[in-house]
Amino acid sequence: AFAPDIRVNAIAPGVILTDFHARAGVTEERIKKRIQDVPLLRAGRPEEIASVAVFLASEDSSYITGQTIVVDGGLGMP
Repeated sequence: AFAPDIRVNAIAPGVILTDFHARAGVTEERIKKRIQDVPLLRAGRPEEIASVAVFLASEDSSYITGQTIVVDGGLGMP
């Protein structure tokens, strides 16, 4: 193994409510339309993404590597 103590994982967020949308010119109407496609019928909160990041940085995830953790309210479900 090249680096047995190094783990690489990713977080793939869905629609997350932040002030980025307003700064990027995304209208509230467009956000509401996108949320209609989310099975949980709501946008995510930044804290929900942060908690996944904290988990991945902790020893609790020490046997997880090479994964993409999707946090999208079910949007990506087949």
